[in-house]
Amino acid sequence: MCSRESVQNGPDAVGDEHIQKAGIVSVGNELLNGRTVDTNAAYIAGKLRAISLPVVSVHTVCDEVDAIERALALAASEADVVVVTGGLGPTDDDLTRQAFAGFLGGGLVLREELLEGIRQFFDRRGMEMPGRNSIQACIPQGAQVLDNERGTAPGIQARKGGKWLFALPGVPDEMKHMLDTKVLPQLQPLTAGQTLVVRRLKCFGAGESRIAEMMGDAMRRGRNPLVNCTVHTGVITLEIVATAERPEDAMRMADAQEQSLRAVLGDLVYGTDDQTLAEVVGEQLARSGRTLAVAESCTGGLLAKLITDIPGSSRYFTHGWVTYSNEAKRHDLDVPVKTMEEFGAVSEHVAEAMARGARRKAGTDYALSITGIAGPGGGTEQKPVGLVYIAVDSADGTNTSRHVFSFDRSAVRLRAAQTALNILRRRLDLTGPAPM
Repeated sequence: MCSRESVQNGPDAVGDEHIQKAGIVSVGNELLNGRTVDTNAAYIAGKLRAISLPVVSVHTVCDEVDAIERALALAASEADVVVVTGGLGPTDDDLTRQAFAGFLGGGLVLREELLEGIRQFFDRRGMEMPGRNSIQACIPQGAQVLDNERGTAPGIQARKGGKWLFALPGVPDEMKHMLDTKVLPQLQPLTAGQTLVVRRLKCFGAGESRIAEMMGDAMRRGRNPLVNCTVHTGVITLEIVATAERPEDAMRMADAQEQSLRAVLGDLVYGTDDQTLAEVVGEQLARSGRTLAVAESCTGGLLAKLITDIPGSSRYFTHGWVTYSNEAKRHDLDVPVKTMEEFGAVSEHVAEAMARGARRKAGTDYALSITGIAGPGGGTEQKPVGLVYIAVDSADGTNTSRHVFSFDRSAVRLRAAQTALNILRRRLDLTGPAPM
């Protein structure tokens, strides 16, 4: 239950103190069951970083008052601004407002003007307001209201111990609108004396530990610029975060750190920001005026898909073969039967013959081929699951490489396709533009 009080809507203006960092609390059992992805936290973090307010923690908690209250306390101990999303609905498992009240040390207060606004929300839709929606008109004592122009759950704003606290709805559309129109305009002045410049370098061809070893102390915590590292499907992203009062100083620091990393890592760096290997290879081919064909076995067309996912790939990609069987390899690519019988379909010799056959038939400048054992069955002691041969053929000759990827079927296929693109990227780097 909550007591009754009527006050003027609208949060107090946020002060002009310098805000250095933020924390996020995502509330909801659905976020903990492994089926629902927390897209709200990602959106909030991106928006906060865009105003030079870095997020230092994201806490995901269940629909329990004590758990939410503990998460609030932890986030507030780590950051100057805490943004909570979720748990503001009308059902029994929506408990964020109660946790907010407990954290602030007071109770809930029924705001008559909010209750009337919720009634009008339902009236406009020709519906009677369910009684349980009245809980959404209850706001923690001492807190302010953030109007929800797209739903019935008002947001909450409060301050404790010099920390700013915001609770936003969990419905993505409502959360985004409230964050963009009610929260960010208040926080942006607080970061006027702090500039963040972020650079991302994309790497492929070495493991995370190897890259970390090559970088030395560049990833040491507490540095400025700070270098973070994430890994996804073999691609390593190095994120440079430079912080300074003046934008030009932050830019200079980020530039220097990027050049230092590039000097150390060399051609392991293939791109920046969100560039993919297929995108970079496509740019290289288009810029040099060269063409490409592919011949695939275990990847089943995945390599061709990655290439043609890039708009404009018809400028350089001409042919793709999926020769899954030995007969297809013989019929479509002229792979000699004797070669397959002697060395097996998964072999350096067959990969080489596939690449040569594809380039000859397509009349392209380059051809890539992949043959391997994606699993989960089909492996032997001599040829284990994950064994892949990749060949690239051009007028300069054919190069074939052996790889063993220790992953499940889909990951082996993806890693093989990415590795093939990376091999071609490095070869194109050495070749240069086509002759006029």
